[in-house]
Amino acid sequence: TAWMAVRSAPGADPARHMSTTVAGIDLTGIDLAALLPVALAMLGTGLIAGVMAGMLGIGGGIVIVPVLEYMLGEAGVAAEWRMHVAVATSLATIIPTSLASARAHHTRGAVDWPTVRTWSVPMLAGALGGALLAARSASALLTGIFGTVAVLIALKMLLPLDGLRLTESTPRGPIGAIIAAVIGAVSAMMGIGGGTLSVPAMTLTGLPIHRAVGTAAFFGLVISLPGTAGYLLAQPPVPLPWGTVGLVSVLGVALIVPGTIATAPLGARIAHALSRRALSAAFGLFLFVVAVRMLYRTFLAG
Repeated sequence: TAWMAVRSAPGADPARHMSTTVAGIDLTGIDLAALLPVALAMLGTGLIAGVMAGMLGIGGGIVIVPVLEYMLGEAGVAAEWRMHVAVATSLATIIPTSLASARAHHTRGAVDWPTVRTWSVPMLAGALGGALLAARSASALLTGIFGTVAVLIALKMLLPLDGLRLTESTPRGPIGAIIAAVIGAVSAMMGIGGGTLSVPAMTLTGLPIHRAVGTAAFFGLVISLPGTAGYLLAQPPVPLPWGTVGLVSVLGVALIVPGTIATAPLGARIAHALSRRALSAAFGLFLFVVAVRMLYRTFLAG
């Protein structure tokens, strides 16, 4: 069974398929029975991802990537390419999600604009480079990076290390540029908005957790724009689901984004209602669960 617009097989029941053109797009042969449950799953994923994005400043990709990767597997997409499509599509959804989340945090004065001005350019460059590299990398490398980075960050956030500081202020100059570029590159390769890395990086260098989350929400936009551009330019050598441009599933984006935009402000309100320790623990617990699943798929599930 396939989901992102599955073409009907010869002799299939025509009543289950569309035979029309909408907005100039040929939809003949799309299996609605296969598409509907997955469409609902994508809409639900968007709602959950929006809350997580607003609450944790993570852009929602840490939720979207595993779900998309699983659904693409159910669709029969080649194993060596479905992680690429999941990562690319997730990054595209983060563009509007980050806008909604960053705006909600800005109204609360929780975006550290000096850090934004210092880190944005190298982070943008790193994200573009990371996307171009990921499009040419093996699937196992992407899942391995995703799982390894996520489990390390999860452990840091779960442990009572809120008072741990490596420096008293966020690094500027060459050191800050290197940190930002690495965050951008790795985040683009993971299909996430950067909060997974930038939140702990900023808290370790003196920024309060709530302000770090708000700033990370803006960095999601800095990472997702060039990263998505890189994935749109990719030319995969295998057939991909209908509606895929480069490595980005336009249909997946259209299904996920409405939910993320609607619930990101709710997540921001939840974040500012929680204590610093509770927010860190929530961030770490979720990351750990996702990381273990990815590492299992990479090293044990073949």
